[in-house]
Amino acid sequence: MQYRWIVNKENDDHTVKQIAEAENIPDSIARILVSRGTLTTETAHSFFYPSMEDLHDPFLMDGVREAVERIERAQESGELIWIYGDYDVDGTTSTALLLHYLREFGCNVDYFITDRFSEGYGLTRSGLLEAADAGAGLIISVDMGTTSVDATRYAGEIGLDVIICDHHEPSDELPDVYALLNPIKPGCSYPFKSLCAGGVTFKLVQAMCASRGVPEKALDYLDFVAVASASDMVPLVGENRTMVYFGLQRLNETPRPGFKGMFECSNIEVGTICSSTIVYNLAPRLNAAGRLGDARKAVELLLAENDIQAFRLAQELESKNHQRRVIDEKIFHEASAMADDLINKQNYRSLVLHDPNWHVGVINIVASRLVEKFHKPTIMLTTVDNVTKGSARSIKNFDIHQALHRCSHLLKQFGGHKYAAGLSLDASNVDELRDLFDEVARTAITDDMLIPEQQIDTELNLNELSPAFVELLQRFSPFGYQNFKPTFVSHNVHMVRRAKIVGKNHVKFRVRQGNFLIDAIGFNLGDRLSMLNSGKPISIIYTIEESMHRNSKHLQLYVKDLRPTDLIDIPVQSNGRKSA
Repeated sequence: MQYRWIVNKENDDHTVKQIAEAENIPDSIARILVSRGTLTTETAHSFFYPSMEDLHDPFLMDGVREAVERIERAQESGELIWIYGDYDVDGTTSTALLLHYLREFGCNVDYFITDRFSEGYGLTRSGLLEAADAGAGLIISVDMGTTSVDATRYAGEIGLDVIICDHHEPSDELPDVYALLNPIKPGCSYPFKSLCAGGVTFKLVQAMCASRGVPEKALDYLDFVAVASASDMVPLVGENRTMVYFGLQRLNETPRPGFKGMFECSNIEVGTICSSTIVYNLAPRLNAAGRLGDARKAVELLLAENDIQAFRLAQELESKNHQRRVIDEKIFHEASAMADDLINKQNYRSLVLHDPNWHVGVINIVASRLVEKFHKPTIMLTTVDNVTKGSARSIKNFDIHQALHRCSHLLKQFGGHKYAAGLSLDASNVDELRDLFDEVARTAITDDMLIPEQQIDTELNLNELSPAFVELLQRFSPFGYQNFKPTFVSHNVHMVRRAKIVGKNHVKFRVRQGNFLIDAIGFNLGDRLSMLNSGKPISIIYTIEESMHRNSKHLQLYVKDLRPTDLIDIPVQSNGRKSA
């Protein structure tokens, strides 16, 4: 895939110099901070040294006071509380977080995880009726509920109070419930809008701890928030970054048995856990429970009280995840062939793909992989019990939730975010949805939007890669959406020796710029082998990785893209920010 290279140009040299001098860091590091929105020496120091004092007062969130009062009343009377959670990582970790706290608080509490196959996403009448029949008087939904207007109305009819902890986009009508905690709902003044459900649930627990006079107790649950936030790809900036930073500390220092069991099954050493460990190791295993079976297994693992029980449950999820990968690969190849046909023969700007035999538990993963491969908004659909269900994933600057809203007359249900959504419809409407969705895409997607971008933080001379510089780069962590690893470009780089193919399609080589030499690897860049070995100077976009080799640290460039330097014409993108 051909990429557009864009350097984030930061014109505020005065602020860059101020931050560089105040923090005693190179201008290149300060320039990255400023280009990412750090505009004062105070915010720069806070970025490098996160503090729990950076967290917002939970009572700023609309509905929190009412929710705390209602839960305390349930605790005092012994009323049964049911936590109603979604089946993905954000939902199951939020459920486990709240269960841990409420049980410790002395509440009579049980939980229910919606079934991906028989019920799908959201609150359902059958689930609410099951709660009422069990004697529950209070429902707390996590990672769902904002659009469940009909279901929550039914809850009121059968005598259930409902508290919602959610982060999904609201529809035109909000549910009439006891308390709706969602920072993006209309009228909520909470200052940070990008929490995942785990973050919203944590704010409720934080408020309850403050109400009981033990505010520091809430910090015990930040490991759950770290896993939920990194897995759900919320922006790792502001409050999210602070919570993940301290949550990772807990995972590395005193992991719960459930997390420890997954580390052991994955051969991951405690003390090395970072956000990418969550994304690539923990999240797939926790998700595998709900994708190929019962998501309650993930909650049971997170609630495990001893290492033996945790390891046994972690092994079950390991097996499920292996099955998931096999199914995932098969569907990806089938869907890729369909996508090629729509793009090359029918000139579609979007992808709506349907096969009634595809596994409903993995189509959202495949949708994300197709977006990476074809760089087009993608909807993957299958059919379960005569209802066609699916997942939608988008590209930069295309609001897929709004696009589905324009197709809503064809849908039974939909909900989600700007870049990810879920939907259901009658199978007879799939072809019409494909055409209408593409009409929306053609109106909103420009030719430039169809060219994927490689964002570059700044140009770098390789001889700047000192140990102190690399240590500063690590202080940008935890890395994630909107706080990616700093990405650099270097020009007039020469090969030291011929590059070679390693693995399936990766290229390994060694480069020199001036007198500085360093190893590099380009994943899935095997088609650039002849370019690398042409003898011409090249330009490379890369991140800097540190690994252990023979008990010593070893630096390597992870090359994202490359091209001959004499063909470089890099657009410069100014972020338009002004200093405070």
